[in-house]
Amino acid sequence: MAAHPVSPLAPKFYPDLPPIAGVRFATAEAGIKYKNRTDVLLMAFDEGTTASGVLTRSKCSSAAVDWCRTNLPGGKARGLVVNSGNANAFTGTKGRQSVQMTADYAAKALGCATEEIFLASTGVIGEPLDASKFAGVLDTMAARLSDTPWTEPAKAIMTTDTFPKLAGAVLDIDGTEVRINGIAKGSGMIAPDMATMLSFVVTDMPVAAPVLQALLARHVQTTFNAVSVDSDTSTSDTLLAFATGKAEVEPLDSLDDPRAEIFGEALRDVLFDLAIQVVRDGEGATKQVSVHVEGAVSDESAFRIAKAIADSPLVKTAIAGEDANWGRVVMAVGKAGEPADRDKLSIRFGDLLLAKDGERAPSYDEAATSAYMKGQELELTVQLGLGDGKATVYTCDLTHGYITINGDYRS
Repeated sequence: MAAHPVSPLAPKFYPDLPPIAGVRFATAEAGIKYKNRTDVLLMAFDEGTTASGVLTRSKCSSAAVDWCRTNLPGGKARGLVVNSGNANAFTGTKGRQSVQMTADYAAKALGCATEEIFLASTGVIGEPLDASKFAGVLDTMAARLSDTPWTEPAKAIMTTDTFPKLAGAVLDIDGTEVRINGIAKGSGMIAPDMATMLSFVVTDMPVAAPVLQALLARHVQTTFNAVSVDSDTSTSDTLLAFATGKAEVEPLDSLDDPRAEIFGEALRDVLFDLAIQVVRDGEGATKQVSVHVEGAVSDESAFRIAKAIADSPLVKTAIAGEDANWGRVVMAVGKAGEPADRDKLSIRFGDLLLAKDGERAPSYDEAATSAYMKGQELELTVQLGLGDGKATVYTCDLTHGYITINGDYRS
């Protein structure tokens, strides 16, 4: 598959993330699918690192997801192996054997137990993953681990991504600097039902596994679970967070600890930054779109309506064509299956009022709205007038590029 042009929404520069004490990594070319392309990441954690994660709720989850689901209750991690080019999903017994072999290789290379190894795979579904390609490679990688630069692991997990995705935060906890770094990959098959395609977050904050799990589960709802590129939930969605505990502060052992809120907000900032980067790298995307729904009967109802708008091919193609076709937003609200009153509905594009009380607004200005549609970052707001529920879903437009990328994905 040929490389695709870098998204016009790509960042102008990448953050220079600092080292995280207790975390080192290496990347390599294992020839999983592509030649001359970094496609495997090994991350090593010092003893005492806690682990948490949220995984896809797809009923056709990958072998790596199943492996992580088994190991997460243990709450401990010493290693992470990620490969691109093959999702190891829908691969039956061969897939289960492959993850066991990969974990065995990694555990041997890092000198730890297999249940302390976490795995993630991304790429083509239905193709067996030849784990023997990791033999020797992981040993070599374990001998040259480094704590920077973070762009390398971010690049190693890319598939149709056109740019690496990194985010970080530095915060003060009890007068001590605490760091959080995160990487993600995702461009297509994005409508996460827990997280994104793949994302890995590490911190030196000492956090008990149950607390880290609770914070991750809470903040994924308004970050990764609030983005959609094409309405398709992956078999491989995996978000893992690791805490090495190397920062010299008292451990965070309870959600009642006031520091949990401070740390949680910083964690959410990192997750949100990564999630928005995924949207901005949506396959073929030229515009980032925020869909706000207000005045719903509940937040949950607002979210389902916002998702119906964000996932609508008709809404997304109108945005790609810079056509202010607000009638398609009306359509999406109506089909969502949620409480809505046509005659109370109002719609804004940016600050421009397009529809009010169930009909076109008297102040509607076609020229001004068309000019607004030419921007790269757009906001659509729907006011239902039924209650206090609200939600936001982030998406992108749908262009010919999406068809081009996915029409030759396996070639």
